[in-house]
Amino acid sequence: MGPHAELVAAVERSVDPEVRETFDRRVREQAERIRDDIRSGRLDTDEFAIGMELEAYAVDAEGRLAPIPEEVFERGGCAKELGVHNLEVNSAATVFDPAGVAEQAERIAANVDAAADALAAEGLRPVLDAMWTIPPAEGTDAYLGAVDEVDGVTVATNMRQHPRYVALDNEIVERSGGRITLDVPGAYRSDPTILAESLATSIQPHLQIPEVDRFPDYFNAALRTLGPVLSLSSNSPFLPADCYDDDPDVIDATPHELRIDVFEGTINAGAPRDEGKVRFPTDLDRATDVVDRVVADETYAPVLADDDEGDGLYRSTLQEYDHKRGVHWRWVRGVVGGQPVGTADDGASLRIEYRPLPTQPTVRDTVSLQLLVVGLLRGLIAADHPLVDLPWTVARDCFYDVVDRGPDADLAWVTADGDRTDDPTTVYDELFGYARRGLRDAGLADDDVDTYLDPIERRRDGTVPSAWKKARVREAVVDGATLPEAIERMQRAYIEREGGETVFVDW
Repeated sequence: MGPHAELVAAVERSVDPEVRETFDRRVREQAERIRDDIRSGRLDTDEFAIGMELEAYAVDAEGRLAPIPEEVFERGGCAKELGVHNLEVNSAATVFDPAGVAEQAERIAANVDAAADALAAEGLRPVLDAMWTIPPAEGTDAYLGAVDEVDGVTVATNMRQHPRYVALDNEIVERSGGRITLDVPGAYRSDPTILAESLATSIQPHLQIPEVDRFPDYFNAALRTLGPVLSLSSNSPFLPADCYDDDPDVIDATPHELRIDVFEGTINAGAPRDEGKVRFPTDLDRATDVVDRVVADETYAPVLADDDEGDGLYRSTLQEYDHKRGVHWRWVRGVVGGQPVGTADDGASLRIEYRPLPTQPTVRDTVSLQLLVVGLLRGLIAADHPLVDLPWTVARDCFYDVVDRGPDADLAWVTADGDRTDDPTTVYDELFGYARRGLRDAGLADDDVDTYLDPIERRRDGTVPSAWKKARVREAVVDGATLPEAIERMQRAYIEREGGETVFVDW
C-alpha cells in the first residue's frame, strides 16, 4: 500500500453517492434532535462563558516560513491546521466572570509559551500574525504548487496529510474548474490546491449564550459589530513578497484585510460574494435557524462516523452534523455541542463563534480584542440597544469596506438613541461604552476593564497593524527598496516585535 493510499480512499469515499446520501440523512436526523433540544430548553445554561482559538505560523531562524515537526504538537499542546507550517492554540472555555476572564488571559499566554518552547527545541518560533509574507526558501510558487498525483487524487505536499483536508481540497478544486485562482491588487495566482488558504491565520472568540431563545439577538447584533471591530484590528495587507512585481502602487491598492479575500477566493469557486461557501451570513429569526442553515448548506467532502467518540449530551450522536458545521464557513456562526460551562448538568450549549478577526501581534492584544467582542455583545443585548435596526445590507457593506480600507473605511452604526451614524468618534464611544457595560455586568471592576480594553481602545486613531505594515513598506520603497524587498523588510521588523510584552500601539 502506497503512502497516500488512505488519502486516496478518503477522497473516493467522499464522492461515493451512497456515502453522500447516508451522510446527508444522518445530518438531517441529528439536526432534528438538536432542534428538539433547543425548543425544550435543554441547551440553556446557567452562565455566559467565553473561549478562544488562536492560529499562528512557524518560521525558521531567518524568519522564513517553515514546516512544523510532529514532535512540536506532541510536546507543545497545540493543534494542527491546514498547512504544515500552521498551528492553533486554544483556551478552554471559562465562565464569563472576573476569575474566568483572568483564567482566559493566563491560559492563552501559557499555551502560546508552550508552543513557543516546543518550536524552539526545533530551531523554530511561532509568529502571531495574520498572513505570512516571507516565503520559504523554495519560494511561494513552488511551496503552494508542490503536489503528488495519485490515482486521480491531488495531494498537496505542504498540506497536512489528513484525509479530511485532502478530500475537501479535491472537491473544492473540482468545483473551481481544476485550479484555485486568486486575483488581488498586484498579484494573480493560479494554484493546483487550496493551500493558499493557509496564508490566512485568525483568532476566533467564542461566547456561550445562556438563554438559547435569545441567541438570534446576539447573533444579529454580532453581524453589525463586524465592521467597526475589524477596523480596530486589521492586520493582513500583503501576500508573500515574491508574489509581487516591483509596483509601489500596490501599497495603497491592497486591502487592509487581504486575509478575507484570500479565504473567500480559495474556497468559493468563483461564486458571487453573497452566495459563496464563505460569506457574511444573514440574520437569524429563531435559534433553530442555526441548525437549518447547516442542513441546507452544500455538503462538502462527507465523512461517515464509525466510532463512539463524542462528549457530554451528544456523545457519539452528532459527528456528521459537526463535520458539516465545520465546513459551514460564515464570518459568524452558531456552534452546538461541547461540554457547557457554569452549569451542573451534563449537557451541551449554543455559542457564537466570531470568525473574521486576524491574529494579533501579542497575547495582550489578543485578550483585549477577545474581551471587546464578548463584552460588547453582552452589553448591547443587556441594554436592549437598537443596533439591530441597522439594515443588514448596510452592515455587510460596512464590513467589506473595512476589509478594503481598514481604519479609513466608512463605519455604520445605530446609536442608543436610534440614530444612524458613520462618525468614528460616536461609533467607537458606543463600541467601548457597551463593551464596558458587558464586562461590568460580568462582575469585572472598572480598573480591570480599563486595563483589558486599553491595548485595542488606543487604536481608535487608526493606529492598527495593517496601517503600520503599509507605512513601513512605503518608507522602505522611498528609501530605494523594491516592493518585494520592502515587504520582507517590514515583515522582519514585525517579527522582531511580535509576541512580546509590548502591545502593538507602543511599537
